[in-house]
Amino acid sequence: MQETLLRAWRHPESLDPRRGSVRAWLFTTARNLAIDAWRRRSSRVGEVYTDELPEPPPAVDETERAVEAWTVAEALNRLSPTHREVLVECFYQGRSVTEAASRLGVPPGTVKSRTHYALRSLRLVLAEMGVTG
Repeated sequence: MQETLLRAWRHPESLDPRRGSVRAWLFTTARNLAIDAWRRRSSRVGEVYTDELPEPPPAVDETERAVEAWTVAEALNRLSPTHREVLVECFYQGRSVTEAASRLGVPPGTVKSRTHYALRSLRLVLAEMGVTG
């Protein structure tokens, strides 16, 4: 209620009877404020109270990461040179399609189609290597 009256005080031009009923404006403003307050409350994550300490995050297994990197490198080596270079440009170098096309000297559409087929080939190679997921 206080916020509604405060808005009326700050915006007296909105209360002009020629623009409509003052009462309707006050009710609409109060309704909108109530809806906004409800949305704010419902969008917040509730607090969790517990006597237990949170579990520590799992330790990063560097051995597992090294094996994954080796597996991906081996799978990339099994791809054709054109598929390998487009994946390296787009995913490892982080270049956009336009940037990769410029560096590779091919049209952007070619980069898109090569990327599509390269990823399909990479999935097949990884499956042949026994990698799932």
